[in-house]
Amino acid sequence: MAHASTLNPSQDRDELQQILRTKSVRFGTFTLASGKTSDVYVDCRLTTYDPRAMPLIGRVFLRKMQEKTWLPEAVGGLTLGADPIAFAIARESLDHPPVVECFVVRKERKAHGMQKLVEGLGSAEGRKVVILDDVCTTGDSTALAIENARSAGMEVLGAICLIDREAGAGEMLHEKFGVELAGIFKLSDFRH
Repeated sequence: MAHASTLNPSQDRDELQQILRTKSVRFGTFTLASGKTSDVYVDCRLTTYDPRAMPLIGRVFLRKMQEKTWLPEAVGGLTLGADPIAFAIARESLDHPPVVECFVVRKERKAHGMQKLVEGLGSAEGRKVVILDDVCTTGDSTALAIENARSAGMEVLGAICLIDREAGAGEMLHEKFGVELAGIFKLSDFRH
């Protein structure tokens, strides 16, 4: 039997936003990884690792890809932020076909074994993919994931982040790679 929220897409999004608001978004004075100061700190992992949020994340991201007409064979991004999102999407795609595989993008090649940048797929060459991230600020981690995925032979259809901090990531990714960044939420969605 289908979960009730699968019948109401906006309910999935609303529930996910509430979990993010409760667990992941904090107001105060914070120093970000970039060194800049912000009045908002976002730790999406507190939500993306929550079992109640996982099915919501999977369905919301699948709907966003459908809305963008991106039909990836697989999804993934830079480890660790993208991993639970990719796993949630792959799992939910079983209930909402077509099935989408998932992968992990390393920051750098392993020094041993197959020395892969992309893990989880038999072959990355020629695969149509969407790159994921949890929070996008400047877009640097998403950019590295795109570079590493492309160097593994993947065709990047687009990128999606759970929360876009609206700090230039989308513009940078478009200028540097010609890749569109879609956000599930914007930081401004949490300010009211």
